[in-house]
Amino acid sequence: MTKTRSIFEEVSTGKPASDAPKGGLIDAGKSGARRAIAVWLLVLFALVAGMILVGGMTRLTDSGLSITEWKPVTGAIPPMNDAVWTEEFTKYQATPEYQLQNKGMTLHEFKSIYWWEWGHRQLGRLVGLIWALGFFYFLARRQIPKGWTGRLVLVGALGGLQGAIGWWMVSSGLSGRMVDVASYRLATHLGLAFIILGVLVWYAWQLQRPEMEMFQARRNQEKRLVTLSTILLVLTFAQILLGALVAGIDAGRGYIDWPMMNGEFLPSESFDYEPFWTNFFENPALVQFNHRLLGYGVFLFTLHLWFSSRSSAILQTRRAALIVLFVVLAQMVMGIATVMHAAPWHLAIFHQIGAVIVIVSVLNVRFSALYPRAQKLR
Repeated sequence: MTKTRSIFEEVSTGKPASDAPKGGLIDAGKSGARRAIAVWLLVLFALVAGMILVGGMTRLTDSGLSITEWKPVTGAIPPMNDAVWTEEFTKYQATPEYQLQNKGMTLHEFKSIYWWEWGHRQLGRLVGLIWALGFFYFLARRQIPKGWTGRLVLVGALGGLQGAIGWWMVSSGLSGRMVDVASYRLATHLGLAFIILGVLVWYAWQLQRPEMEMFQARRNQEKRLVTLSTILLVLTFAQILLGALVAGIDAGRGYIDWPMMNGEFLPSESFDYEPFWTNFFENPALVQFNHRLLGYGVFLFTLHLWFSSRSSAILQTRRAALIVLFVVLAQMVMGIATVMHAAPWHLAIFHQIGAVIVIVSVLNVRFSALYPRAQKLR
């Protein structure tokens, strides 16, 4: 006969409470390999950052036009014998850069610039390969979190677009009488590289924390600091594009006094070009002046952001704002030193490294304000 049970009797399933699914039944099985994918994205981030630095060295050593053809697959194999080296050198000798700037260059000198450009393109191929291997591995194992497949495809699409823009940039220096790539195209190429860099690190940060935690954190966002950091992000990106224009026309190797420019605040030749609008992109005086002026603006706005962050209740956000103030100040000092020494390659490349650090620091402030972490009250 079945014994009548009391409504107050404890019922045990025999299963430890610790074995219960976390996050609820709805979320079970949909979180995917968030941390593993975040690590993969950070590897891609490191490779793209390396590409930006190698690309900077390629520009500083005037190596970008040494490979005159775009062969995405077969171009991965470098010249393997003297006959192939001679063939590549002959192609380069037909370019305006050789005819107008490097006439008389030896094969040995050509090899030194060739390897920089080959290395830059090879890094691009490696980035594409690592993306493809990682994406299809996680896809095949069904470990991509719900809603993330499209975002990871976007990363690959941006990488493919960057390769096409890279060739579009290089091709501008292989015809006509230009001895360098077009500065507009260089700015587009560098700008997209920083967009890819930002997307990678932002996605990685999002995946490093559980989805439910991110959802709850966003409810506590500090809207004023999110707005300020977004404005600073736009200003910083614009400053990077101006820096690309400076590099594209070698504007950093003139006007090497500071805070004046050839003894003037605004050089008198700043608007000498016709048509008028070309001065903002092609006139070394005005391009460098604009880069300097926006640099001051970025620093002052960063100061404002830091001052505003002091009222934040979140320690991590306050620290992130202090870090970005420090790195922006250091970047401004490095920029001044680079100009005053006529942009030697070692200072110029450190200035470019600084740009990567600045953009990541600004993103960190925005992320900290948008998704504040819970902290202990003391």
